[in-house]
Amino acid sequence: MKTKITLVLILIISIMETMAQNEIKRKELSSIDIGKSEVSLIKVDEIEFPAGQKAPLHKHSCPVIGSIVEGQCLVKVEGEPAKILKAGEAFFEPADTPIVHFDNYSETEPMKFIAYYLTNGEDELIEMLHTKKK
Repeated sequence: MKTKITLVLILIISIMETMAQNEIKRKELSSIDIGKSEVSLIKVDEIEFPAGQKAPLHKHSCPVIGSIVEGQCLVKVEGEPAKILKAGEAFFEPADTPIVHFDNYSETEPMKFIAYYLTNGEDELIEMLHTKKK
């Protein structure tokens, strides 16, 4: 009798461990209020920067959200402090706001990210801005 109870307990524990291993986990990376927006198209790009690559000063006609897939990225949106994002971290670039830095922070490793452009499908996604010479 004790053997049967022990086997049943072992079976129950095994089932519970298996269920615990198969639970879906959710981790919020970001929550962004983009205000009222007419989004009719979401364009998703995977972009890879080689080691040391720096993005030129630019802006987007629509909000852009995304996450770093591998490597590290120096991000500086005009009016906000610079931050270094690592793989798994999310970013937000507001529409019509200069992006001062979106640079691969490593001089030796590539950086890859996914960008989601929340667009109406009518405007160019990126506009290069020229820096003023002093």
